[in-house]
Amino acid sequence: MSDEPAPDLGKLLRLIAVLRSPEGCPWDREQQLGDLRAYLIEESHEVAAAIDEVTEGEVGGWDGLCGELGDLLFQVAFVATLAKEAGAFDLTEVIDTVHAKMVERHPHVFGGDEELETADAVRQQWEQRKLSKAADGESLLAGVPASLPALTGAYRIGQKVAGVGFDWPDATAVADKVREELAEVESAADPAAGEAVDARVMEEVGDLLFSAANLARHLKVDPEAALAGGNLKFRRRFKALEEAFASRGRSLPDAGIEELEAEWEAVKRRERTPPPRPCEDP
Repeated sequence: MSDEPAPDLGKLLRLIAVLRSPEGCPWDREQQLGDLRAYLIEESHEVAAAIDEVTEGEVGGWDGLCGELGDLLFQVAFVATLAKEAGAFDLTEVIDTVHAKMVERHPHVFGGDEELETADAVRQQWEQRKLSKAADGESLLAGVPASLPALTGAYRIGQKVAGVGFDWPDATAVADKVREELAEVESAADPAAGEAVDARVMEEVGDLLFSAANLARHLKVDPEAALAGGNLKFRRRFKALEEAFASRGRSLPDAGIEELEAEWEAVKRRERTPPPRPCEDP
């Protein structure tokens, strides 16, 4: 690893040019812009998963993240290559555009007269600046892609509308809203609710999750990252549960719920108990 700037991206672009050439790969030659959309989304999720592994302290996590970032960068360069072939723009223009945008959005860093001392102040100013430049008649939420994962989308929608003051006053008020939505889910799930129970339950669960995403925002927690962490924790603990039963020559379906829950609590206790120091008796 070097402190020097990354080598010219031309190396990657030349690789793609070879793959797209008549002497290259038939599959790469056939790819069109719409084909790459799914790969971009997939690689983005792979990067997110690799970040979670680093955060969780997984062995080899940084190496995995390096590889996944490379895969994502390849897809970005591939899209830029197709744009260049269409006469629209090239990767240099992409880099120049985002560089100019970031400089403009950070006047408190690059020679402006603003003084923003906290991350919250920067975020609020960022949202206000984008709002002031929105085209007439364009919705404030137009900048939130519909293709975002739903939980992230709810989080970003909350951030956007909070920029114009449409928000709960504090986390306590959002928590009250979460409890209210949970009560509505329970009411909708009541068999006495009628024939449309499934549709109503789905709607109310959506409202509950939307409110939970906004509670996370007020608590300064990224709900997508928090849920990813929760999923990883459950996976780790469930694997330990499986291993505990396998060590006894038993399978999970053979155990009753009481035994499973007892072992689950034991797994959590072992996870919370630090190992003894070398100088201490085990």
